[in-house]
Amino acid sequence: MTTATPAGQRLAMPRAGRGGLRGWLLTLGGIATLLIAWKLLVVVAGYPAFVLPAPEVVAARFIRAWADGTIEPHAAATIEEIAGGLIIGVGTALPLGTLLGRSRLAEQVLAPYLVAAQATPILAVAPLIALWFGTGLISIAAICAVVLFFPVTVATMVGVRSVDPRLVEMAAAFRATPRQRLLWVEVPAALPAILGGLRVGVTLAVVGAIVGEWAGANAGLGVLINLARGSLFDTPLLFATLLTIALLGIGLYLLVVLVERRLVGVRA
Repeated sequence: MTTATPAGQRLAMPRAGRGGLRGWLLTLGGIATLLIAWKLLVVVAGYPAFVLPAPEVVAARFIRAWADGTIEPHAAATIEEIAGGLIIGVGTALPLGTLLGRSRLAEQVLAPYLVAAQATPILAVAPLIALWFGTGLISIAAICAVVLFFPVTVATMVGVRSVDPRLVEMAAAFRATPRQRLLWVEVPAALPAILGGLRVGVTLAVVGAIVGEWAGANAGLGVLINLARGSLFDTPLLFATLLTIALLGIGLYLLVVLVERRLVGVRA
């Protein structure tokens, strides 16, 4: 027994599939163009490997550095720092953003401090945090938290304020408590905005971890960058480390996108 399917639905699925395939092809084409331009620059300008290594040299060094354990412990340290920063930063930004979204008075009182903190360069703050908390996991996690705090807070505030008033009125009609209204109405309705801010926050957390490691650390991808360009004088390793940082940022971003699709769905 077969079920009839509307013609519009039959046509929508192939179009969606073609759109996704086209996006992947454009992405791969952009990467290929970048690699070709990079290779041509090295060949035409005649740069030696210690100035600008060719793409295949970086790829070989990347594979070798992971195989011999050069990058792995530093990457693990950076990931641990980012995870700590996400716990501290998101755990602080969500309640504060909710407060700012529900109270204009709180925004008037706290917004100037938030903007001032965001405008202060993290490179200037990182040495102070390292001085106060030491050169370890806690200080670098704190730097990651500071970097991602502002976008997640603002996104949460905007999301809470964009909740449809009719949903709030319906919750009041069903005699929902303020806690129930927050957890079952406002937070789910604000999730798209919150996760949008988190997309930005996770990539900034990677930057914060590298800056924190430059301020003082014993391990991490930022430390490996300093080693590669300093005592080791290994430019291909420097590029391989930068590639690892880029892939880490992309991976965290895609992880947030995956969570968003599971919780919110695919938005047009």
